Amino acid sequence: MLSRFWNNYLAPLLGRPARVQIAALCHREGADGPQVLLITSRTTRRWIIPKGWPVTGTDGAGTALQEAWEEAGVKPADRDHRWLGRYRYKKIVGGELPVTTDVHVYAVRVETLLDSFPEMDERKRAWMTPEDAARAVQEPELKTILKDFPKRIGAARRG
Repeated sequence: MLSRFWNNYLAPLLGRPARVQIAALCHREGADGPQVLLITSRTTRRWIIPKGWPVTGTDGAGTALQEAWEEAGVKPADRDHRWLGRYRYKKIVGGELPVTTDVHVYAVRVETLLDSFPEMDERKRAWMTPEDAARAVQEPELKTILKDFPKRIGAARRG
């Protein structure tokens, strides 16, 4: 009860600035429609999309590609990585209090998943329909991005 009071009332009053992360919504066209790639987080093992802190000297799409490679072994199909949207979640960094984190999501079309990649021993990965992926993740705003993925990717390609 105290943690709920702290998280919902006191912590927001302290006005800690939001942190920013960059994510890759990795996708491919499956036999029955689009599929998205989820990976497990290293600590809680929950389903997430590849994401990380911005890389100095690299734009958002470049950071998304780097995270997709390091965390999921993704070799992208092309260089057209569109911004799809953003979501927020509470991240605990270094055992501190949760901090609001803004995650900017870029589409990454997958050519190949490589078997050898930097975090291969730390994560699992799975292809899912956007609907199944939305059910698998915990963050409400990420659920919305995943549910709306077919419309979002179509709009991003036209835009």
